[in-house]
Amino acid sequence: MGDLGVEGLGNLKVLLGGTARSPDDVVFLHGLGLGFAEIPITNPDKFLGRLEDYQALRDDLGVYYLCHGPREGDPNNTDTLENIYLPKLIHILSIMPRLKMDLLTIHLWLDTRFVSARVIEYKVGLLTRLLKRAADSAIRLCVENLSEKAEHLAPVFDALPSLSLTLDLGHAQLLSDENTSFGFMERSPDRIAHIHVHDNRGGNTPAEDLHLPVGDGTVDFAAIFRALTQMGYNRTMTLELKPAEISGNLDRVERMLKAAGFSTGAIRQPR
Repeated sequence: MGDLGVEGLGNLKVLLGGTARSPDDVVFLHGLGLGFAEIPITNPDKFLGRLEDYQALRDDLGVYYLCHGPREGDPNNTDTLENIYLPKLIHILSIMPRLKMDLLTIHLWLDTRFVSARVIEYKVGLLTRLLKRAADSAIRLCVENLSEKAEHLAPVFDALPSLSLTLDLGHAQLLSDENTSFGFMERSPDRIAHIHVHDNRGGNTPAEDLHLPVGDGTVDFAAIFRALTQMGYNRTMTLELKPAEISGNLDRVERMLKAAGFSTGAIRQPR
């Protein structure tokens, strides 16, 4: 992916991309001027059947890809984590170099309010193994905040110096009176390697993770984007929306990012 560079707050650069669940989605996002697509791989065996299509688009359009792994299943079942989830992730890590993907975001619930201490200890060991495999292919491994606050992930980051964070701004609105993004930016700014952008109206259940367009919920994106400029964030953001929703929401997000201090012309690729 590469570092996009920081030249003072007036020249901070951030690059927007979108979720692409098919090669057609990649073409659509490129047509919007987006420079990358984040591709969810839930079934690596099935994905291999479309691998050549994604390779051709990467070469023809000049886009690049990030990867999102599958859900973990029962977050407290170490048997399924070891025998189903981990092999899937290892398979995905073996596929990613063929598409020149260098960042993998995974779901691995680490919230001590819901996951037992024994299972969290196991998950730290699982991450240790994954980080070694990822490093062998120069892939950055990121955990995504689900319901965790900064204090829940701090001990994991302390134990795993090379682990990164995909900061999900919508998830950070759930199970908390204040969006927990601010806590992560304050406590672990050096771990934030990627950001997911979508809106919701708060709440305490997975059903309230609505993945709405920015502005259709209660997430204070203006304040979050300003905080990101203050910490010097200069990497990637994925709009985790359907392609048509991305098209309708892109101008608003771009205006908000520029108003927060990200430089004009640095958000979308020239078309």
